Amino acid sequence: MKRTLFIVVSICVFILSIALPAVAQEPIDLAIVGGTVLTMDSEAHQIQEGYVAIRKDRIVDVGPKSRLERLYHPRQIINAKGQLAMPGLINTHTHIPMSLFRGIANDLTLQDWLEHYIFPAEARNVTRDFVHWGTLLGALEMIKSGTTTFADMYYFEDEVARSTKQAGLRGVLGETWLDFPAPDNKTFEAMEAFTEKFIQEFKGDPLITPAVAPHAPFTVSPEHLKAARALADKYGVPLLIHVAETKAEEQQIEAKYHARPVQHLKNVGFLEKSVVAAHCVWVNDTDIAILKTFDVGCAHNPSSNMMLASGVAPVVKMLQAGMDVGLGTDGPAGSNNDFDMLEEMDLASKLQKITLMDPKALPARSAVAMATIEGAKVLKLDKEIGSLEKGKRADLIILNLSHPNEVPSYDLYGSLVYSIKGCDVDTTIVNGHILMRHRNVLTLNEPEIIQKAREFHDRILESLKTH
Repeated sequence: MKRTLFIVVSICVFILSIALPAVAQEPIDLAIVGGTVLTMDSEAHQIQEGYVAIRKDRIVDVGPKSRLERLYHPRQIINAKGQLAMPGLINTHTHIPMSLFRGIANDLTLQDWLEHYIFPAEARNVTRDFVHWGTLLGALEMIKSGTTTFADMYYFEDEVARSTKQAGLRGVLGETWLDFPAPDNKTFEAMEAFTEKFIQEFKGDPLITPAVAPHAPFTVSPEHLKAARALADKYGVPLLIHVAETKAEEQQIEAKYHARPVQHLKNVGFLEKSVVAAHCVWVNDTDIAILKTFDVGCAHNPSSNMMLASGVAPVVKMLQAGMDVGLGTDGPAGSNNDFDMLEEMDLASKLQKITLMDPKALPARSAVAMATIEGAKVLKLDKEIGSLEKGKRADLIILNLSHPNEVPSYDLYGSLVYSIKGCDVDTTIVNGHILMRHRNVLTLNEPEIIQKAREFHDRILESLKTH
């Protein structure tokens, strides 16, 4: 009798041990299962055989597969065995519609490039249709190379926003101001009114953060810089601006305002909060201290600074001072001809090494951080993106780890920075939505976009011949 009772109880315990976890499983929309997970959180966890649980647009859990697969019941599973899941890359500075000008004016100085090629080409070609297709072309490249968030400065920025949402990407998007007629707005009053309407349309959008983007201290007057600051304060949105990109800019600002570019921006009250300063090449210790005091984030653009021979930004000094420094590609039109953020990581690290003659100057791990969590800090979005943590937005990428350039791998950070390429990205996810799977982009019509880009190429060449 006792033996029979023992057998019955044992059977019941066994049945309950199987049934109870199934009953208790929490429903989720998506699980990334089995691959290595690089969290980029404060502990920089690397989880072998990991599990990322996603519900709607949020990450609900991250940890080892052995523990989490018993807790969740996913509607969809991505088997990432042999692959790497990590936060999506964050491009802190670009001009995305300029993808249609890719390579139009190579091997020039910045001033020559802008004044004799880019500004004229933009005046003759940039329309709302141009911006739409240029944004889609750039977004296509970003999705395929692992960028999930980008900061942009251009014209018809409302069209950039709509096209960005169509692609499914996240954007901090700034309408550009100049002290001369732009392709979309011919007067300062029109620029200001357009920007306010743009902000009102997209403020609070789950993917779009609208911003005000005065071009640079040498192209925007103190009065208009103050107006940009006031408009940003009115709506609580960021300011995007080029700062101290070239020696010529530094000399021009000093001659006109008797101050260095950073000091000039401080003097006019521009650096109060939420400023993203692109480049910061020609900054000294005093400038860095000012930028740190005002919590200004720097968007470092190694490819652009090298291609235009603008100089080498003192990234190591900025990081040592406690500044937030992210990475950017700049625009693909002679200052950099692609949007590959993995390439920017590689160049950022190597450029500091050779400049400082120190192989330890900017380690691979720091370069990866600049492309993820540090980039999120620059954009003041680190509470939402930049790492794989509970409660954050589900922005992540999955990379193949079996291509010849990826094996063997003894150091994950080193592989990401020095070996892995943008074309090794297999899957891109933003806000919980799969934008690309097995390199097949799901949100955009790739053949149509490529064909449109070729049509614009012919049109742009013709416009340059007839003027």
